[in-house]
Amino acid sequence: MFGLTFEKLLIVAVIAAFLIGPERLPLYAGKLRQFVRTVRDFADGAKDRMKEEMGPEFDDVDWKKLDPRQYDPRRIIREALLDDAPAPSAIKPVTPSAFTQRASLAPGTVPPFDPEAT
Repeated sequence: MFGLTFEKLLIVAVIAAFLIGPERLPLYAGKLRQFVRTVRDFADGAKDRMKEEMGPEFDDVDWKKLDPRQYDPRRIIREALLDDAPAPSAIKPVTPSAFTQRASLAPGTVPPFDPEAT
C-alpha cells in the first residue's frame, strides 16, 4: 500500500525495540495493542452504523466494484463502445416555455400584483 513490506516493518520493529529498551517495551506493546483495538472497534462501529442506516441494501452493494483500484479507463471505454443498448438520452424534448405560454394583457389592464411576494 505505502511500499511497506514485511521486511521493512520488521526492521522498524527491531530499531524501535532497541530505542525503547527491554524495560519499557512491554508498556509500549500494550499501548500499541490498545490503539489497534480502538481503531478496530471504531471501524466495526462505522460498519455497523452503515448497515443500520442503509438497511437491507447494504448487503446488496458490490463493494469490490466500487474499489478505486479496479478503475481501468480502457475497460470502461471499451465496454461503453461495445454496448449495444442505446444510451438513455439526457436531452428533453422541446416544450414551449412559460414566456411563450403566458397570455397577453389587453392594453390598459392592470397586471396581477401579489403584495406578499415582494
